[in-house]
Amino acid sequence: QVQLVESGGGLVQAGGSLRLSCAASGRTFTSSMGWFRQAPKKEREFVAAIRWSDGSTYYADSVKGRFTISRDNAKNTVYLQMNSLKLEDTAVYYCAAARAYNRDYLKAQRFYDYWGQGTQVTVSS
Repeated sequence: QVQLVESGGGLVQAGGSLRLSCAASGRTFTSSMGWFRQAPKKEREFVAAIRWSDGSTYYADSVKGRFTISRDNAKNTVYLQMNSLKLEDTAVYYCAAARAYNRDYLKAQRFYDYWGQGTQVTVSS
């Protein structure tokens, strides 16, 4: 089993920045980590993913150039640095972990085996 705990969410003005953290613990090895988000009345969507071993990163088009996913292997922690935040970035952000790695499936929710509880990000005007 893997436990994921997100932190770092909050209220920020448009144009501002936030950094989310996802601390992973447990005995199961995971290969990939992802961030997803779900806005009110919308489906959960992919934001970014990273491979533990070599740090390969993947992004949704909507966040490219503004968000950066990174990892600290020593701390078993993944980060999501969010810059130039927009009103439409408001959502609950979820961290997810997958036992496998497959770049063709990283954007799919069903690929991930473990999920965090989510952290709220609210962008105000």
